[in-house]
Amino acid sequence: MQITGMKYGAPILKLAEFPIPEILDSNATYAEIEQLIEKRGKCVIKPIFYGGVGKKGKAGLVKIVSNCVDAQNAKHELYFAKHVFHNQKIQANGVTFEEFIPSDYEIYFNINTSTVSRRASFTLTHHGGVDIEDLGDDMIIERSFNSITGLKAYHIIDALAELNAPTEIISPLVQYLPMLWNLYNDFGFTTLEINPIRMEKVNGKYIPFACDFKAQFDQDNPLWKRLNLPNEIFHSNLSEFEAEINQLRTYQGQSDVVVINPHGTITPFMFGGGANSAATEILSQRTTISSDFGGNPPYEKMYEISKITYKYWLKQSNVLLIIGGKANNTDIFVTFKAMFDALRDYFATHGKQKIYIVVGRGGPNLIKGFSYAADILNNLEVPYKFFGYDSSMIEVIQYAVDIDSWMSEEMVADKFNIPTN
Repeated sequence: MQITGMKYGAPILKLAEFPIPEILDSNATYAEIEQLIEKRGKCVIKPIFYGGVGKKGKAGLVKIVSNCVDAQNAKHELYFAKHVFHNQKIQANGVTFEEFIPSDYEIYFNINTSTVSRRASFTLTHHGGVDIEDLGDDMIIERSFNSITGLKAYHIIDALAELNAPTEIISPLVQYLPMLWNLYNDFGFTTLEINPIRMEKVNGKYIPFACDFKAQFDQDNPLWKRLNLPNEIFHSNLSEFEAEINQLRTYQGQSDVVVINPHGTITPFMFGGGANSAATEILSQRTTISSDFGGNPPYEKMYEISKITYKYWLKQSNVLLIIGGKANNTDIFVTFKAMFDALRDYFATHGKQKIYIVVGRGGPNLIKGFSYAADILNNLEVPYKFFGYDSSMIEVIQYAVDIDSWMSEEMVADKFNIPTN
């Protein structure tokens, strides 16, 4: 489950005592909006979207105004604004009026699980407020840490020193950023991101203000219920595939899915938040879905998930990707048996499918699971490549992308009788 924006982010950040601007919702009166503008001379109006929706600024859906008339016009324009994100058409449902925070520096900060070290990790730069993908390697830093001891002040100091960050912003960030780890760890988040954190100088000292919020949490982890989130955030326009998978939701095992591109050519089974973040980002528009099936799902549930997924996506896919870190509790043999039994049954019903299987996984009964999967795939005459727990997750995902490109070229060549090397 994902949430974005300060309507829901502000009360969550208050739990960590992290500074936030004043936020008014869609029901704010003319007098309240006028008072908000008078504080800074400006205010920011943003549309409210359910779920994990980004790129609003790039789409022109964030307005900065200096008077109430313009604020009301922006509200009228953005209240039901339509936006395209990850190939999905989404409609807003309301706006927020947010205090404008003047700033000399904008910070990007993210906490999740590293796809390389499979440890708790943070990403930090003092060049925030933009797509971090556009930044050079010397302008952004990612570091992992021990989740038992947590994120400490020295982690932030070392990272900022390596980035050659201005001395004047180090102390306030060291004071406040570790608070976000407590929030992340105590409430079942799998990703927590703030971009930007705007640094405002107050009485000669910089204070960081969180000016946007994005988070993902495991809906099957009961810790999130302590957040007392309103039921409205679970509202979304589900596809038939998403609705069918959601019927399998149980406490044991996750079944979080989102359709990314209905015309994608890679269908991934993702296990864990780290795998979900890495695969969704790297696969981009190649992927049919974003998923998380971790949490040691039983055979029956994993078989049904696989059966439904194959029904909707296998025919159009070049690559079936199974990706995850080194599991602690998930029985790899049980999940593999379910997925490959369902694949065998799909072939028995629908005939042979031109598909390539890429697997990157680690955990209990891994070799037994690989052996079972290999037997089925060999019998089905389906090509495959297996990677163990010591392989880089990023490289495994990139391998799947390369296979997809190669298979797409082969299909074009076959269609137009073009000779290939």
